[in-house]
Amino acid sequence: MIVALIDSGLGLLPTSAWLRRLRPDLDLVLSLDPDGAPWGPKPEPWVVDRVLGAVRRSLDRGAQVIVLPCNTASVTALPHVRELVGPEVPVIGTVPAIKPAAAACDSVAIWATAATTASRYQADLIEQFGNGAKVVGVPCHGLADSIDLGDRAAALAAIDSAVARTPDDVSGVVLGCTHYPLLADEIAARLPAGVTLFDSAEAVARQTLRRIDGLGAAGEGSGTVEVFVSGRPGALPPSAEAFDAGRLLGAIKA
Repeated sequence: MIVALIDSGLGLLPTSAWLRRLRPDLDLVLSLDPDGAPWGPKPEPWVVDRVLGAVRRSLDRGAQVIVLPCNTASVTALPHVRELVGPEVPVIGTVPAIKPAAAACDSVAIWATAATTASRYQADLIEQFGNGAKVVGVPCHGLADSIDLGDRAAALAAIDSAVARTPDDVSGVVLGCTHYPLLADEIAARLPAGVTLFDSAEAVARQTLRRIDGLGAAGEGSGTVEVFVSGRPGALPPSAEAFDAGRLLGAIKA
């Protein structure tokens, strides 16, 4: 069973690590796009075209399941991906973990990119899943970009800025960009004691496995990992090593 994960950059690593942890036999195709990153500020047709290109290459490599562990890709391109691959290929998108956070906490902050924070998409999710909790959006300017560039100092400065703009009464923080869990320990250390972090990586991985099980014809794989960088066969960029990705990389390497 070959599962393809598509993101602009390193945000696919947390979901990949969960898949590797839960089903080490899966063969993974990781598709990153540093040449086109960040996707968030790009025009919608451009993002759709970029994602569909990655999907086509993944299908050529034998992918039987497509995962978009990226909020921008999910919001912008998910219907187009499903139309391209047809009903026989499961496609799993990513939604920020607002629902579990609002169910557990009275006051929640959603850390996300500036574009996502200002989007109708996030506002609709809050309205649908807010569960009466006080929910505030906190734009994390430059955090995802710093992670993809391997600029740890800039990433930590972006975290400090986001912490300063997070209300004191918040008891839960949703990591609303799939890059942010790569620095979950640093984020938790800078927030007040007792604040719980929520992210979607494990939930997306488990939903992927449910869809795989639903296919009913999935044999065991060899647990290989292929990496494509802006369409070219390659390796994870050196920037991955800057964010304690060793723990995650160790979990997903064959």
